[in-house]
Amino acid sequence: MIPAPFTYRRARTVEEAVDLAAEAGDEGKFLAGGHSLLPLMKLRFAVPEVLIDIGRLAELSYIRNDDGHIAVGALTRHHDLEHSALLVAELPLLARAAGAVGDPQVRHRGTIGGSLVHADAASDLPAVGLALDATLVARGPSGSREIAMTDFFRGLFETALEPGELLTEIRIRRPAERGWSFQKFTKRAIDWAIVGVAVQGGRVALVNMDSVPARAGGVERALAAGDGPAAAAAHAAEGTSPVSDINASAAYREHLARVLTARALAEAASRN
Repeated sequence: MIPAPFTYRRARTVEEAVDLAAEAGDEGKFLAGGHSLLPLMKLRFAVPEVLIDIGRLAELSYIRNDDGHIAVGALTRHHDLEHSALLVAELPLLARAAGAVGDPQVRHRGTIGGSLVHADAASDLPAVGLALDATLVARGPSGSREIAMTDFFRGLFETALEPGELLTEIRIRRPAERGWSFQKFTKRAIDWAIVGVAVQGGRVALVNMDSVPARAGGVERALAAGDGPAAAAAHAAEGTSPVSDINASAAYREHLARVLTARALAEAASRN
């Protein structure tokens, strides 16, 4: 497959990237690691006229303590998340999930920002961001603004980012409850999850159980009411709309969601 013709522009600063995006308008796309966008371009599902390469913006690659929260630059690669001593100590859910993304080649190239902006419900890190109740920082022609992760995913591959806005940072407060778990079921370790579950305290998010990354509201309500892991996990598929495809039927995905959520809640409880 060969992508449609496009113009390539490389940004040297965040400001330049925003200016190039404003110039390109609706026909421009940011390029980071490329693992999500380039396959779509090869299949002609995405046909941008202008690619704005932000992959060399070192100013957006960092993990640091910052005013009561952990700040992660949007271009921080999965490998760096996995091996960050700060994340292992303070946000082990994020470090663990990043280490389970794809294979080493993907983890050395793919970025957390790219994963979130692509907004694929089958991707691991959007669910992790929801379980961690993260806040996203976007910069555009009008300046910077914060977006709650719960308000970020709008539809299939659709987010709350406005045209020309660039995701620059992910902010996560240290969880009050230390219990966490990340579970996913795949055919092979490098595959997309057939179903996955991310748990941080009383927040539970699901991978590949709907058209958008989503929290498991039924499970969270059951936990708040005092239900144990097994009873709460029985609500994992409530309100979801999993697809049936070559990998699994919708009914099997619902079953997996209940099983994996029970395992995740039990593991999280053991860590409190």
